[in-house]
Amino acid sequence: MPTLTLAPGAVTLDDLAQIFWNEAPVRLDPACHPDIELAHARIAKAVAGTDAVYGVNTGFGKLASVKIAAKDTATLQRNLILSHCCGVGPAVPRRHARLMMALKLLSLGRGASGVRLEVVTLIEAMLDKGVTPVIPAQGSVGASGDLAPLAHMAAAMMGHGEAEIGGRVMPGGEALAAAGLTPVALGPKEGLALINGTQFSTAFALAGLFGAWRAAHSALVTSALSTDAIMGSTAPLQPEIHALRGHRGQIEAGETMRALLAGSEIRDSHIVDDARVQDPYCIRCQPQVTGAAMDVLRMAATTLEIEANAATDNPLVLVGADLIVSGGNFHAEPVGFAADMIALAIAEIGAIAQRRVALIVDPVLSFNLPPFLTPNPGLNSGYMIAEVTTAALMSENKHLANPCVTDSTPTSANQEDHVSMAAHGARRLGPMIENLNRILGVELLCAAQGIDFRAPLATSETLQRVVTRVRQDVATLGEDRYLAPDLERAAAMIACGDIVTAAGVDMPELGA
Repeated sequence: MPTLTLAPGAVTLDDLAQIFWNEAPVRLDPACHPDIELAHARIAKAVAGTDAVYGVNTGFGKLASVKIAAKDTATLQRNLILSHCCGVGPAVPRRHARLMMALKLLSLGRGASGVRLEVVTLIEAMLDKGVTPVIPAQGSVGASGDLAPLAHMAAAMMGHGEAEIGGRVMPGGEALAAAGLTPVALGPKEGLALINGTQFSTAFALAGLFGAWRAAHSALVTSALSTDAIMGSTAPLQPEIHALRGHRGQIEAGETMRALLAGSEIRDSHIVDDARVQDPYCIRCQPQVTGAAMDVLRMAATTLEIEANAATDNPLVLVGADLIVSGGNFHAEPVGFAADMIALAIAEIGAIAQRRVALIVDPVLSFNLPPFLTPNPGLNSGYMIAEVTTAALMSENKHLANPCVTDSTPTSANQEDHVSMAAHGARRLGPMIENLNRILGVELLCAAQGIDFRAPLATSETLQRVVTRVRQDVATLGEDRYLAPDLERAAAMIACGDIVTAAGVDMPELGA
């Protein structure tokens, strides 16, 4: 796979998505090297001087008033990393860890961290050769940076901790050696530069964003399929309706659904003399709800794109002003807010999708579809409990969507007395997306089953391609069978974007 060259300060969401989904190797644009070297030279000057500079010749956090002798500055950085390796819980997925490393490269590449080029090139080489630190998922409160998880990353760079290469987990030093790499001996400020920052929280928030956006696309497809399955009206998709309100996501959602449903025989069959005046909200208001969620995701995306390009360690080397200044860019409050916004969007996309599932299996509301979509109800239960499962997943996501950023707690002897909780706010997005994909997967199966029952009337050519893709993995449900594998196959089709690909309709873009 070609190496992606990253220009610090100018990396796009598309670049970041490529790193996440495709695990692309990356390197910094060499044009940023001079700034990195100038900042390192300023740190070297501080080490040779007598003034106290936080994290260079002082202790950390509450111990910032303790002066460190020049001969001990390297030991200070080593001790910092090892003492902060306090992460617990399961290891983060490889693609998340790689995205985190790439984000750290971008932060260092801004030329305000004071590290040597040697540190940057080692991260680049580890990404290129597939050496991925084993990073426990829990332990960060998103305050003075994601300290514990970033410390585990740095420890592997030093030859400590563990790393994965070629599918095998081994001690960090052995993994580096297997790739022909040499551990780094950290110099002044370098350990602090590696563990200060929001890269763990931002990586997980971006992963949540990308997964949520893919799910939103799938929801447009499943909602269109559900609309045809219950013989719903397309009148609420009239473009003038959405233009009069003006929200971008709503306009795009309506336009996409119109394209998906265009040419449906099922729709044409009940345009005239349909006794129903209006469909329930879960059908009629799909552009307003899913479109609003898309707009929220875009707002979060703007924040995360800025954060991905930011210098977020402390202190920062301001070369132009010849200053080394302690600040608070490590505080992950923007990421925490973005993660909470993404969680709300995920929960709402799932909530309205669940109501569509409930609608399709209910013979009172589904416009003459059989109860629970089984040809022989009573003897067979069809998709009765699949709908119950979606209700459980929807409820779980509602609970998980409660804000995390408001749950600050003081740490580090009250030195870090307000924290963002962005790390677990971002981590919870992964399980939420899995829940959403399963809800949409059940909707996909129910809607396809409903379309089958409308024969000989056919849905649109576009949606028929989706049904055909579904039937490659999941057969039409006749007599009751063991359904759990069907649900997992459907969720997988949602998660990987297969049904969006099958539809072949242009989908809204995440960026501006």
